[in-house]
Amino acid sequence: MPYVLLAAAIAAEVAGTTAMKYSDGFTKLWPSLGTAAGYLLAFTLLAQTLKSMSVGTAYAIWAGVGTAAVAAIGIFFLGEPANATRLAGILLVIAGVVLLNLGGAH
Repeated sequence: MPYVLLAAAIAAEVAGTTAMKYSDGFTKLWPSLGTAAGYLLAFTLLAQTLKSMSVGTAYAIWAGVGTAAVAAIGIFFLGEPANATRLAGILLVIAGVVLLNLGGAH
C-alpha cells in the first residue's frame, strides 16, 4: 500500500508542477489553483506514505521519479530540448533511485 500512495503522491506533484508551468508566474487563476491542489495532495499522500516507509527511501523515490517525469514531460509535451546531457541526467536520477532501493532501505 505505501507504494500505491507514493505513486499517487508523485502523480499529484507532477500534475502540480506541470500546472505551474501554465500559471504564468501565478497570474492565471486555474493553473495556479491546480498547482496548489497538486502540491497539497502530493504532500498529504507523501505524509501518509511516511507512516510505513522510511523517509529517505520515500523522499528519494518521490523527488527522483517526479524530477524524471517532469523532465520527460518538458521534452515530449512542452518542446524542451532533448540533448544527450539532459537524457543522461534523467537516467542518472532513475539509477540513483534504483540504487537506493537496492541498498536495503525499509
